[in-house]
Amino acid sequence: MSNLKIGDLIEVTIDKVIFGGEGLTRIDNFTIFVPMSVPGDQLKIEIISVKKSYARGLIREIIKPSVDRIKDITKMTFEDFNGCDFAMMDYKSQLKYKDKIAIETIEKLSGESIVDKYETIISSEINENYRNKTAEPLFKEKGIIKSGFYNKKSHDLFEAENNVLSSIISQIIIKKFLEKVNNLNGSKKEFSVYNERSNSGFLKHIIVRNNEKNDAMLIIVVNKKPQLKNLLMLLEEFYHETEELKSVYVSIKTEENNVILGEEIRHYFGDKYLVENINDLTFRIYADSFFQINKKQAEKLYNKAISYIENISEKNVVDAFSGTGTIGMLMAEKAKNVYCIESIESSVVSAKETSIINKLNNIKFIYGKVENELEKVVKNNEIDTIVFDPPRKGIEEKALKHIVKANIKEIIYISCNPSTFARDVKILCENGYKLDKISSVDMFSQTHHIEVVGRLTK
Repeated sequence: MSNLKIGDLIEVTIDKVIFGGEGLTRIDNFTIFVPMSVPGDQLKIEIISVKKSYARGLIREIIKPSVDRIKDITKMTFEDFNGCDFAMMDYKSQLKYKDKIAIETIEKLSGESIVDKYETIISSEINENYRNKTAEPLFKEKGIIKSGFYNKKSHDLFEAENNVLSSIISQIIIKKFLEKVNNLNGSKKEFSVYNERSNSGFLKHIIVRNNEKNDAMLIIVVNKKPQLKNLLMLLEEFYHETEELKSVYVSIKTEENNVILGEEIRHYFGDKYLVENINDLTFRIYADSFFQINKKQAEKLYNKAISYIENISEKNVVDAFSGTGTIGMLMAEKAKNVYCIESIESSVVSAKETSIINKLNNIKFIYGKVENELEKVVKNNEIDTIVFDPPRKGIEEKALKHIVKANIKEIIYISCNPSTFARDVKILCENGYKLDKISSVDMFSQTHHIEVVGRLTK
């Protein structure tokens, strides 16, 4: 326990950066986490919360910056960096600390030594404006409708001065849309904006998806339907006057939860999908399709994962958590047969459609949960390799036990969460597998997120 209390101003030196992106320092063996700090920073911080075993503080002054911090030391907060929680470091340093975090997190939680197996993080040539999907909550400030971001660990919203990650085309479309809706302020057609506290108001989120050619899809998420007719009139006009806008949807949300898209997604104007290419395959992106938000880095990630499969031309492969079948179809170009398992029906429908477009006859799509369907696929087919690309929560132990029982020789595991990756690797290594290779990919420059890919063999 510490004598620290909320409001205390203290001077600290940051020792390290941890998984999750925060800096860490200790006073008398008591841990203090400091968001937006860099190892080597000498700082004056204000304590904002105190728990039994740790405290959290915010930077109030940079006394002496770390050599890895960017030159502009007037920027200190999450909001100063427009929601980019690693942007206070230069890019070379971001990569250095991501390597350290990946190794430390995986070794600590898996109990496996990976230093000799770990390949240096695959960097990105494009570090800004790389997102091909932007989703921003709408809010009203002094009578003006704006879009923005949530403050860290908060539901309070702020408008970014410089949107570092979103594509330029998405920023142009969002700006034009906001100008159009704000032109109606003060009139009978003025739009109300959703208020989370009162669960009232109409406009909720604006989502823009785009492909590499800068074709764009607009999705407006609304709370129920009170002003839907007026919104559709505005969107029709907006669609016809905006050349880059190829598709327009409205998503109607009635339930209170933290899922952005509503239960109903209606297509109104233009095409139903955008077209994007990875390697030499064509993919259709619908309003609710999962597609990696950084296409160029996704290509590197998938190619790395496929390169880990030994003698792929001779193998039958399962793509578990296959989404719209992106990596499954890339593997189908090389493998004997591919079996894709996915629990979201619209993704399976989209994947089947895409496989036909790409004339792939050696791929099969199975609708259902991995933990339920994997056992059947493995039982009914001679499977050599399983490729996992699960959500952040990782793989359920039930599915891992099916693999162990079936004696699958090779596993390729792609993960957006090194901690759940490490947890699952630990279970597999306790049941006769060993981790042979592991790499990471910088999918999300300027943020703390790390994508890892590993190969395990029986």
